[in-house]
Amino acid sequence: MKKSVGVITLGCDKNRVDTETMLYRLVSGGYDITNDYDGAQVLIVNTCAFIESARKEAIDVILAAARYKENACEKLIVTGCLPQKYGAELRAGLPEVDSFVGINDYDNICEIISSLYNELATPIKDEECRSRRIITTPVHYAYLKIADGCDNRCTFCTIPSIRGKYRSRDIGSLVAEAEELAEQGVKELILVAQDVTRYGYDIYGESKLIELLRILSKTDIHTIRLMYCYPELVTDDLIEEIASNGKLAKYIDVPIQHIDDTILKLMNRRSSGADIERLFIKLKNKGIAVRTTVMVGFPQETEERFEKLYDFIERIAPDHVGIFAYSKEEETPSARIKGHLSKKIKMQRVNKLGELHFTNCKNRNEKTVGKILSVLYEDIDYDRNMFVGRCEYDAPDIDTKVYFTADFVEAGEYYDVKITGYDGYDLLGEKI
Repeated sequence: MKKSVGVITLGCDKNRVDTETMLYRLVSGGYDITNDYDGAQVLIVNTCAFIESARKEAIDVILAAARYKENACEKLIVTGCLPQKYGAELRAGLPEVDSFVGINDYDNICEIISSLYNELATPIKDEECRSRRIITTPVHYAYLKIADGCDNRCTFCTIPSIRGKYRSRDIGSLVAEAEELAEQGVKELILVAQDVTRYGYDIYGESKLIELLRILSKTDIHTIRLMYCYPELVTDDLIEEIASNGKLAKYIDVPIQHIDDTILKLMNRRSSGADIERLFIKLKNKGIAVRTTVMVGFPQETEERFEKLYDFIERIAPDHVGIFAYSKEEETPSARIKGHLSKKIKMQRVNKLGELHFTNCKNRNEKTVGKILSVLYEDIDYDRNMFVGRCEYDAPDIDTKVYFTADFVEAGEYYDVKITGYDGYDLLGEKI
């Protein structure tokens, strides 16, 4: 009898890709995929374990999913980073879960489910599932995970202990996957990894990102976007490739975490504050939008050191800024550094930097009024009675949206929109 399987995904877009690959295997193995968790016979929760708040969310979702066992759910499976890191503790503390599956066992998901039912799994040819996924994003964009693991060893980060060493995928498999996605209607390909700029180092001893970008640019993909690029590996050659290659979005995500040299050294980051500032000025001069991530409240972040970061965000005004409070993870080197800050101070600094970034965004949006942007239509906002899209300077879900009016638009298509106003982070306009 066919089993219906529902999958809940938590965490980052890299985790989403793992889920999409797992979904393809499940379908190939004869399972029905459903979004109706009430009716699913098997529920899978794919988890994140990066920081304490992510682990708490995962446990809460697992316990909520266990309640479905009162209805149709027969088996509950927990996959991903949480069981990879804390498998023994979870088995002892969550008897409601029938199986815990680490990140190295996604390919065996059909066999794992079959074993729970004392059945034989439907044979699957691995080569037929390799580089194939069931997309869970809107059909016009998808993520392409070009590597897994990380070698950077930032002192606050648990990823290397969960995901292991950096492992690049071969170019041939990435191109095959991109071509498969293009055939499905994907127009925008968003490259992700723990460190996209390190692509190829583990195989060739040097970055092969530019080579990969040029080959992917020959496919039918319309736009390629870069996320998770470490500042020290964003070279002049890469900047020139982004600026000159018509297939590349004029956009880059460069998490810097901080700008103060003492804090950067304590974080085991390789760039100096001066290096980062020079890089951001180069990117701005080339017309490339920048998203970055900063962390406040790291141990020994004095008021003076925080003010250096504040001053940098005020002067450079990156287009998009994610702001996070430092989370003390006991197994990381930073947990042993003296000078930890209170939660109150950390949140005050998050809020202060957030208010500054909001002001920067409003100032930038004000200068955009009157311009015409090419906007990718993605959704409808029924409350505003407007269409919703974004331009090449914005990634989905996390960046600026463009709300606009039009007589008719088709999802996944680009339209010229005249910007007539703004609402906080977002732009307002009308199709011309």
